[in-house]
Amino acid sequence: MRDLLPPAVAVAVAGPDDWSGRLHAAEAACLGDRAVESRRRDFTAGRMCARRAMAALGLPPAAVPAAADRSPVWPAGLVGTITHTRGYCAAAVARSDEIRAVGMDAEQHRELSAGVRRLICLPEEDEQVAQLPPGIHWPAVIFSAKETVYKVWHPVVGNWLDFHDALVRLDPDAGTFTARISPARVAEAPVDHPPTLISGRFAVDTDLVRTAATLTPR
Repeated sequence: MRDLLPPAVAVAVAGPDDWSGRLHAAEAACLGDRAVESRRRDFTAGRMCARRAMAALGLPPAAVPAAADRSPVWPAGLVGTITHTRGYCAAAVARSDEIRAVGMDAEQHRELSAGVRRLICLPEEDEQVAQLPPGIHWPAVIFSAKETVYKVWHPVVGNWLDFHDALVRLDPDAGTFTARISPARVAEAPVDHPPTLISGRFAVDTDLVRTAATLTPR
């Protein structure tokens, strides 16, 4: 993810030891006793990466518990994001006086089923995909970009978006995307000056789609 985010954001990608690291008590309490092993490993790797990202900012390691909706609760003065998919996990952290919000997402680079694609893509996005270069599963890139957009939106506005609440445009040559938020969702946002346009970057490897975006302070 380092290649997709500005220098003010510290990034850590999980290594072999991060999936079984030791959690803070506040983090372990978020999992409870019924968490399946895959959930426990993903959660743990994310917190280990978060602490290494904090260290890269010169900060002491701190707990990152989860809210009721499972979103990370960052220490005061920090913003951050965590993503995980099969075999991959990463965290990014920044100081809130430098970055207003940060989001990132990793997904498997594969074709989406017709049903999933209908849930994710707007008609305008389907038209765009038909015109993009072959060889890449572009709906998966749109899916990942929207996940990133929602991770940027949520900590600023306090609620979630549906997949059809953001219209994503991809620039395959520049490796960038823009997401325009539905005017209706902007109008009903419970905060002043919610973001209306979120821009980010994407990269596609053989097995992985990665996306990331930030908002700078107003």
